[in-house]
Amino acid sequence: MTTRDRLILNVHAPALTMDDGRTLAVVEGMERAMPGMRLAWEISKEGKPVALSQRDAWLAASAARGEFPLICNGDEDHPVTISGLRRSASSSPGGQPQLQVHAKLPQDAASIAAAAEVLEHVAEGVRAYWGLLAPSSVMQVIADQTGPKRHGPEKPPLGLPALKLPEAISAPEIPRHLGWLNYWSAEAAKAIGFPDPSRDAELLSRARRTATGGWVVRLTDAPLDLGNRAHLAALLWAYERFPEVGGRHPYSQTS
Repeated sequence: MTTRDRLILNVHAPALTMDDGRTLAVVEGMERAMPGMRLAWEISKEGKPVALSQRDAWLAASAARGEFPLICNGDEDHPVTISGLRRSASSSPGGQPQLQVHAKLPQDAASIAAAAEVLEHVAEGVRAYWGLLAPSSVMQVIADQTGPKRHGPEKPPLGLPALKLPEAISAPEIPRHLGWLNYWSAEAAKAIGFPDPSRDAELLSRARRTATGGWVVRLTDAPLDLGNRAHLAALLWAYERFPEVGGRHPYSQTS
């Protein structure tokens, strides 16, 4: 790990159309997952944290406009940030607009210990279809897997499968890729056929059910390191086990 490594969270959910309480639920859930950490600062144009005197009202007003602005913990030495990106129907799976919640955490012992709780609370708070959390180096590999695109490697690295662009995936509940920690809603788990007790015993030993019937599934005990042969093998196996991920296998919503 280098000093620049971060843990990256991406969660995909129905688009914001009004203030339905989801943005505040996400922020408060992340705070519960990381006791002592408070998300109550915005970032100035100069890149400095600015305290929010009315954090909850600020989030509600933004959500009413369909926005989830960047908010942080105010700690420039160990920054934690979270925000939401609007994804149009034309660039989203199934032709349905989405909200992508994006967070960055230090890849340190405290964040690693809290990572599963962070992913679960954020995903459940925003009522996500699916999501993941992985080191930033893994996120770059995912970008290289996804195409077709004009720039980048001709084929995916490390023997990993090619994944379709979001707009080429038929339904929003189909996960677009895999990470170290994976959140699958009940609908996403059904779409990829998880769990199958005969094939998923090892995954189930590192998985837990959520309050809404979804799952948080950990591929490896330590954060995914694709320079580690065992970690790469676990990721390759998971892609083989779940061919629907990334739109590689036809999916019927009635199946």
